[in-house]
Amino acid sequence: MLGAFILTGATVNATPKPVSLLTPDKVVSFIRERFSVPETTKMSAEAFRDSPFPDYYQTTVTVDDGKQKKTQPVFATKDGRYLVLGNLFPLAGGSSQLAPQLRQIFKLPPDAQLTVAPSKSVFPEYSQVTATVTQGSKKQSQNFFVSKDEHLLVAGSLYGLNASSERDVVRTIVTESQPSVGPVRAPVTIVEYADLQCPSCARMHEFLEKQLLPKYGDKVRIVFKEFPLPMHDWSSTAAIANECAYQISPSTFFEFRTKIFASQNAINVTNVRDQMLSLGEQAGVDRVKLAACIDSKASQPRVEKGLREGQLLGVSSTPTFFVNGKILAGQAAPEAFFKTVDEALAASSPHAASGVPPARPQKGEVAKQ
Repeated sequence: MLGAFILTGATVNATPKPVSLLTPDKVVSFIRERFSVPETTKMSAEAFRDSPFPDYYQTTVTVDDGKQKKTQPVFATKDGRYLVLGNLFPLAGGSSQLAPQLRQIFKLPPDAQLTVAPSKSVFPEYSQVTATVTQGSKKQSQNFFVSKDEHLLVAGSLYGLNASSERDVVRTIVTESQPSVGPVRAPVTIVEYADLQCPSCARMHEFLEKQLLPKYGDKVRIVFKEFPLPMHDWSSTAAIANECAYQISPSTFFEFRTKIFASQNAINVTNVRDQMLSLGEQAGVDRVKLAACIDSKASQPRVEKGLREGQLLGVSSTPTFFVNGKILAGQAAPEAFFKTVDEALAASSPHAASGVPPARPQKGEVAKQ
């Protein structure tokens, strides 16, 4: 049942078309940077061609790491503003008919329950919905985008291409009054968007704590952003709890986060509240205050701000890092991460901007020297 949300689509063969603001080579460069694809992996994109959708061109990207070759359908708006990794589907009848059409598109079985709820979108030309499929004890959620005229469904990852430079990224990310470790004036700022239920995030958190921070000391600052994914059933509650700890006692945030990641296998949707209270207490958070904050969802606005900010930057998977504005997506190898940090350090100097706006220490920052 849950495999029904796998994205599929037919390739359209047509006369190649130019795109004035975007080229196949730029698409390859964007994907390589966005997903930290190493240079040893070969990537290519076919010439743009017409698609069944008037406002979009289509291409196919091929990725070959020497062991296997994969292809990915990619759509680009003709004005060069948006890129879609995935598929597009026509919609009829507007948003009121979205649920039955999702059932048809993804061939959901009759006994699967489907709910569709609107969620906030950072793209003015698209609304966003979260579709949740429940079958027995299994539940899976996925976000979709719908065009403003409600004639088109985006089933995949949508990226805005207007603010993709490292300087634009730095201007978009809020680093003040955020949970962090390391000095505010460190020459390198690493911003992490992570899901507390994500196994890869747990492994990268251990890497940050045990390898990266000891290696670079006060040369780096790590800022943490919550990015709970819709397919995870307890990550939103955990994100609220972790941000509650920051609001109640900022110095407990990092240890609490470490304990949540280390306890992933013991946490489920049924016991997540009790687990958060227990782990929080172990980290030094006042249990009564934490319970009140979790139950009232007092920190949810902080979680939502981090989520919207990440979406605006094109974050669609976790963990995703920005190192002085340069993106590193996924579970990057230590060597690749160190190389990116070393390059950022080399680019910074006392007489040149490091890529991170100067900031004064903020009340409540987590300092780990």
